[in-house]
Amino acid sequence: MVPRDLAPILKKAAQSWPSITLTGPRQSGKTTLCRNLFSHLPYRSLEDPDVRAFATEDPRSFLGQLSGGAVIDEVQRVPELCSYLQGIIDTDPAPGRWILTGSQNLALLEKVGQSLAGRSAIYNLLPLSHREILRFPRRPRTLDAALFAGGYPAIFDRGLEPSDWLRSYVATYVERDVRTISNIGDLAAFQRFVALCAGRTAQLLNHSSLAGDCGISQPTAKAWLSILETGFILFRLPAFHGNLRKRLVKMPKLHFFDSGLVCWLLGIHTSGQLQTHPLRSAIFESWTVSEIVKHRANRGVTGGLSFYRDSNGAEADLIVEHPSHLTLVEAKASATPSSALFAGARRVQNHLSGEGRHCSTVVAYGGESFDRREAGNLVPWRELHSAGIPDTA
Repeated sequence: MVPRDLAPILKKAAQSWPSITLTGPRQSGKTTLCRNLFSHLPYRSLEDPDVRAFATEDPRSFLGQLSGGAVIDEVQRVPELCSYLQGIIDTDPAPGRWILTGSQNLALLEKVGQSLAGRSAIYNLLPLSHREILRFPRRPRTLDAALFAGGYPAIFDRGLEPSDWLRSYVATYVERDVRTISNIGDLAAFQRFVALCAGRTAQLLNHSSLAGDCGISQPTAKAWLSILETGFILFRLPAFHGNLRKRLVKMPKLHFFDSGLVCWLLGIHTSGQLQTHPLRSAIFESWTVSEIVKHRANRGVTGGLSFYRDSNGAEADLIVEHPSHLTLVEAKASATPSSALFAGARRVQNHLSGEGRHCSTVVAYGGESFDRREAGNLVPWRELHSAGIPDTA
């Protein structure tokens, strides 16, 4: 396996926390990473029916056989286990004994989250960032190829065609996991819903419009969005809120964690199709935002991200909040460097500066050359990880 950026953070956490919980989407590399880092601990997967049955029927005996600790995979399959683990940790809080993984967002699963509160350091392992992808000998060489391939490790480990792998991924994991999280009666409607969400990546989230286009109720649309969030398929980027005199948009934006999955859901079967696809810019925006989310997650950093849009149309794709300043990030798929790429961010920066906020600007674009300009830094897509945005590299 190639080194993962989160590995040093997990090693450090294991020196002081009795338990580490690693969550993330299916096939993001959680099991491989944990078994590699904590190879001295026995491994149990609750995906295995016999292991899951043992843990469900006799959790005390199951954990009693693992008195020295263990790597326990897919812990959300037996959430009651965490209640028993809570007592064990309270009795013996020796660091680094319990490594738990889950392919559902445990922060959204109340029962598991409450049992582990204060006892486990929780981290997210998302699909590969571009910096991690660069460690593979077979990697995308162009922006369109990178957007099309996405970031699931198996595609690069085994040199697979992204469309073929993602087709199986959706059928095997996404749809199966949906049934374990919620009893969805109309799977065809849910499949249509996921595709419609992909068509709205990097757009404002309008529940009414999304529900109407799918032929479902708004409460159903909200419930299904929560399912996709729980499975780390997509996330909602909140709107920026500050004590500004501007009327700001309050609806969140919808973003997918993986651009390759978006391409597959939109029926894009080759990277060449992206060149003229009407959603290419939106896919690149989601890729840019998710790259920054990944880099922050790989440092154990969460929160502090939003977007800006006001009633006059001034917009910044992403705002990274720091204690003393804000970094505005714009994503422009154009390969041609131009001062015009800063126009939108400049309006937002003027608004925020007028409110006493110190701002810097980074424009990620589809070209190849880095350019430091008066308005900010123009950063090639392949160098976003070294763009100088704090907490992203």
